[in-house]
Amino acid sequence: MLLAVNIGNTNIVMGVYNKDDLILTFRLSTKTNRTSDEICVFIYNLLVQNKISPGEIDGVIVASVVPDIMYTFLHAIRKCFSLIPMLVGPGIKTGINIKIDNPKELGADLIVNAVAAFERYKDSCIVIDFGTATTFSVVSKNCEHLGVCISPGIKISADALFLNTAKLPKVELVLPQKVIGKNTVASMQSGIILGIIGQVKYIVEKISEEMISIGENKPHVIATGGMSTLVSRYGIDVIEKFEPLLTLEGLKIIYKRNIER
Repeated sequence: MLLAVNIGNTNIVMGVYNKDDLILTFRLSTKTNRTSDEICVFIYNLLVQNKISPGEIDGVIVASVVPDIMYTFLHAIRKCFSLIPMLVGPGIKTGINIKIDNPKELGADLIVNAVAAFERYKDSCIVIDFGTATTFSVVSKNCEHLGVCISPGIKISADALFLNTAKLPKVELVLPQKVIGKNTVASMQSGIILGIIGQVKYIVEKISEEMISIGENKPHVIATGGMSTLVSRYGIDVIEKFEPLLTLEGLKIIYKRNIER
């Protein structure tokens, strides 16, 4: 079995694959002050509770955008499974050609998402990752990562209103019945949620125009990330498919490409 791990700024998302089948997912908040023992106990107990013996895990792959947690997390994996994890980074075979100014700047999660999206469609794609930041990754019909558009994440935007204004409260991220709010909460919900929808539609439209102008096909648009489940409620018509666990799928693909070469 394979343990796939995506370490993000807010959460560590993990999935267990039995061959090609994702049989378990779980997550841990990303905190750099945890010890390797704490992380090991968490993973061990989650596996046992779901009737998976830790000894059945024979491979681990990790993508991370949080360098400060890596030493502790990798030490926990070695304790728990007596395995050296495969890391998404320089020297690993991904199958995607990164065409940005400095390929080392591209986050491991964005690489993995692009791999999974291209494997799905074999064509031009835009991958929207609704996480701590909202990212729009652009993949060519020739499996090239062409670049990224990055904006503040949904929760960051909502928290900014609460933290930087004297009278605006924290609000539940739901779409109100009317655009014109009649109270503070409804007004904030309208601005935040409709702002997200408008942003996504406009950025996808502009990226698509730019891609077509350089000879790409009209891109498929796929959404992923921790906040994508929330966004999926709002019926954003430019998004073709919501795949909250796309990153885990990409990790599985990359792992197989590297053990089979």
